[in-house]
Amino acid sequence: SILSFQSEAELENWLINELQKQFNYLYFKKIEDKETLEDNFRTNLYNLNKEDLNNLPFTDTEFDRILTYLKDKSVYQSAKQLRDKYVLEREDGSKVHIKFLDYDDYSNNKVQVANQITVINKYETRFDVTLLINGLPLIQLELKKRGIALEDAFNQTERYRRHAYTGLFKYIQIFVITNGTNTKYYANSDNTFLHSSAFYWTDEENKRINDIKDFIPAFLNPDRLFKMLHLYTVLNDTERCMMIMLMLQNFCLIKLFLLMITVISGIQQGLEKLLLAGNVQNF
Repeated sequence: SILSFQSEAELENWLINELQKQFNYLYFKKIEDKETLEDNFRTNLYNLNKEDLNNLPFTDTEFDRILTYLKDKSVYQSAKQLRDKYVLEREDGSKVHIKFLDYDDYSNNKVQVANQITVINKYETRFDVTLLINGLPLIQLELKKRGIALEDAFNQTERYRRHAYTGLFKYIQIFVITNGTNTKYYANSDNTFLHSSAFYWTDEENKRINDIKDFIPAFLNPDRLFKMLHLYTVLNDTERCMMIMLMLQNFCLIKLFLLMITVISGIQQGLEKLLLAGNVQNF
């Protein structure tokens, strides 16, 4: 267990080490400006789409087109674009459909962890821990030492939303706040965060997972994160916002899907038996 007197810096370092040790997150040591962030994204995006790009890296002009498409959108619009493909017109006139996440094979997505990323807008801001997928900052963790109210971390993310998030940081999808003892998650939004939208993660028996040491394998393993982004995040076009399912809803959806497969399989087997018996004609 993490020591109760642990400082915020110790919690941060411990968390990064655990992500590296348990799930092979790559540690990105220095992201001190937006240029470094964008260069890292450029490299990762090329690697993800290398085959479709015929192993020809992006030219500066081509990458600028991608950034123009991505940047300075709302959180809602960014979430939609993240899940779509961008039709890039290359300088030779050819067109390539660029994906930002690979939903067909999760293992093709590369995960990185960075800490103390510096952003200078109206104020200079340093984010505690950021998880990047294919170079895009998608998960933000705000940490407080044990004994500090979780509400302090929640309010900190609201300040980030209002004052610090521009450019690629509009692609933050999920916030995780923790003081080590208690941990919650919630979706990013264009609107003021509501405390009622922050949830505890639970196991299959609906038992709450509070401690960050238990939350890491349950929620921050890459396979779970990709499923959260791919299958369990809903884009509400009416309210123009993202909604993330609770863990219990995840399990219910999985069970419903498996039930549907079982029912369909049963129907197919029944039809096959009828066909073999010669009882179905002109079906």
